[in-house]
Amino acid sequence: MNTKLGKEEIQKMVLGGIMAIIVVYVYFTVLLGPLQGSQEASRQKQAGLHPKIADAQKQIKQTAALEIAAPKSTITVKELTALIPEGSPVAWFPPQVNDFFKREGIEKVTTRMNNESQDKDLTSFRKISWAIEIPKVEFGPFAQAVADFENEQLLAEIAGLQIEMSKEDPEFQHINLTVNNIVKQ
Repeated sequence: MNTKLGKEEIQKMVLGGIMAIIVVYVYFTVLLGPLQGSQEASRQKQAGLHPKIADAQKQIKQTAALEIAAPKSTITVKELTALIPEGSPVAWFPPQVNDFFKREGIEKVTTRMNNESQDKDLTSFRKISWAIEIPKVEFGPFAQAVADFENEQLLAEIAGLQIEMSKEDPEFQHINLTVNNIVKQ
């Protein structure tokens, strides 16, 4: 078999080889290169989503726990609201304190508001700090009155107590109480 390739056939083969090289080059640089780049970018985006997915799942669990606890919290808020008298606390708390101590046999009591702040745990309530001054009282009846006060006043908390003795009248003490009270917003 005598197969001699002609000049034209050699040119076609060379041209075909050049075309094959160009096609391979174009495939790798124009088509495959950007495809690999976008694939790597997608992998990085996907890796960046894993922490966000974990945070979202954690948030879903917290939300589910809140949904379970919500009815109990609603009942607690309703109970708190029912315990708080209507009107401004300045109008009802000092008379309430005076009446309580009179029932305990302590006549002279002065109650004034110190400050007011937002309650951290209960968003629809605020906390008022009161100063209660009892200028002259015996310790025994006062101790009983303080114990009864904490048991009767469910929304009041004694935050501070200062007892001063007088040299002139040692059987009587001067008392300063700091009481925190929860009130409606």
